[in-house]
Amino acid sequence: MTKQALRTLHPGERTNPDGKAVCNKILLGIPDEEYRLLRPHLAYLDMPHHLNLHGPRDAIEFAYFPNRGMVSLVIVTEDGKSVEVGVLGNEGFAGAPLAVGLRRSTVAEVVQIAGDGFRVGLGAMQRVLRSAPELQGMLSRYAVLQGLQVAQTAACNRLHSVDQRLARWLLLAQDRVDSGQLDLTHDFLAMMLGTDRPSVSLAAKVMQRKKVIQYTRGAVKILNRKKLEGFACECYAVIQQFNGALFLK
Repeated sequence: MTKQALRTLHPGERTNPDGKAVCNKILLGIPDEEYRLLRPHLAYLDMPHHLNLHGPRDAIEFAYFPNRGMVSLVIVTEDGKSVEVGVLGNEGFAGAPLAVGLRRSTVAEVVQIAGDGFRVGLGAMQRVLRSAPELQGMLSRYAVLQGLQVAQTAACNRLHSVDQRLARWLLLAQDRVDSGQLDLTHDFLAMMLGTDRPSVSLAAKVMQRKKVIQYTRGAVKILNRKKLEGFACECYAVIQQFNGALFLK
């Protein structure tokens, strides 16, 4: 272990051993003494678009803590079709089954909006959790809240219109990238929302005509967030409440 990894960590400071700043809310929210246990194992990595963190039913080898960007939880059927059932950003972590002792997941976790973050190997995570009850509790709560988000998203995809689902997705994405400019295509959105491209294009045209968004080839710009929230169903607010509950005891 390097001297840098062993140096004194001042209260509230959050960097990994290489000095990379931490922006993940879970890593920022645990006590200093628990963070010191985890810190030597935080490996910084870029998280480019389409990076596959793990596939469905694959063994989970790492927990990932995003600083920036967005990760999609995706169900893939035997015939190759896929639909998004949840998202996460710097409020959470990928590999949630590890928090409750499971090593496999039924979903793929894929970076959909590029960013960066940290990963911790399975063995190191298990050792740290034995001596970090606050971290264990937070990760376990997040695993439960993520399950609630998946259930809410499934209901939304079944019961609500494409306009409402598109608005919900754009709001969740903007929350996680802190930008009104989202680089994505209608084909991508159709896959994420479990619908067809013409339906997404029609919904986007309605929002563009009402000056809620501006769509150009390969990008969507949010022009009026308040109006966009008016398009969304209640699922957006419910999912945000789940995320806010993470830090409540």
